[in-house]
Amino acid sequence: MAVRAAVLPAIGAPLEITGIELPDPGPGQVRVRLAAAGVCHSDLSLSNGTMRVPVPAVLGHEGAGTVVAVGEGVTHVAPGAPVVLNWAPSCGTCHACALGEVWLCANALAGAAGVHARMSDGTELHPGLNVAAFAEETVVAASCVLPLPDGVPLTDAALLGCAVLTGYGAVHHSARVREGETVAVFGAGGVGLATLQSARIAGASRIIAVDVSPEKEELARAAGATDFVLASDNTAREIRALTGKQGADVAVECVGRAVSIRAAWDSTRRGGRTTVVGIGGKDQEVTFNALELFHWGRTLSGCVYGNTDPARDVPVLAEHVREGRLDLSALVTERIALEGIPAAFENMIAGKGGRALVVF
Repeated sequence: MAVRAAVLPAIGAPLEITGIELPDPGPGQVRVRLAAAGVCHSDLSLSNGTMRVPVPAVLGHEGAGTVVAVGEGVTHVAPGAPVVLNWAPSCGTCHACALGEVWLCANALAGAAGVHARMSDGTELHPGLNVAAFAEETVVAASCVLPLPDGVPLTDAALLGCAVLTGYGAVHHSARVREGETVAVFGAGGVGLATLQSARIAGASRIIAVDVSPEKEELARAAGATDFVLASDNTAREIRALTGKQGADVAVECVGRAVSIRAAWDSTRRGGRTTVVGIGGKDQEVTFNALELFHWGRTLSGCVYGNTDPARDVPVLAEHVREGRLDLSALVTERIALEGIPAAFENMIAGKGGRALVVF
């Protein structure tokens, strides 16, 4: 069956909106009609080679939709069911999974090397980060499909697949923010805005948003920021001034640049926690001297997919949505058609907006 999709023909090449031939679901597979897909910075990182991906590929990893058909052996969802796509399903058998660290599963992206669909000329296409959500429909492994709990709008639910899980997990699982603590969030894009909302849910007393764009202040405050700092060489000093000269208890970096990682570290109090969520390139090197590591006693940690277990955390997030504590629509700054994805990439490069949502 032919469907339209956004195809990355080669690393560094522009996306092409074109028709592809999608197969019927085989054993252990599910076919999903997409309702929406978020345009995440990770998609940009795949297209420019920061993250490696077999090409040509259909990108898009943050999506939600309705099950159209299921293959043999699939029992946890049925045609007509609303679902969220999980781009990093855990295998349950590797060393990380055995430790309960499913977000570090060694086999999570094994499906990305498979053949997902074909171009009209027979060229094989790979599924970006497993789920190929930049398409009207997709066929995925059953493990990539999570039933959507009641009470969450299907279109907005796409954001649960990456941005919200990552931001929520960075606060609740990685940094483990406690009620009354101060939190600084670097970057007010889609993940950053989700992190701000999550810090508010955690009961942070002061939530400081940092961004290079002054236009982001309104978005950040709507998401829960009590203060906004325009990124500069004085960022750490300004954050210390807002926190009784101590520094933030927790800093969460959502950009992936050496300068912002260093600024987040410098903004954290002695004994505080700095969590890096942003995905940067190999050229983004951060340096520390041995004395400061000893003196400040801070914790610096990476954070993959928010250190979350989607099967466990999506129902928790759905409850926050139902109770009005989490506003998914506030994370969406633009609703676009499939053809608008290349322009959304350009906006991300320019540091504009929060999260563009492709609505099918």
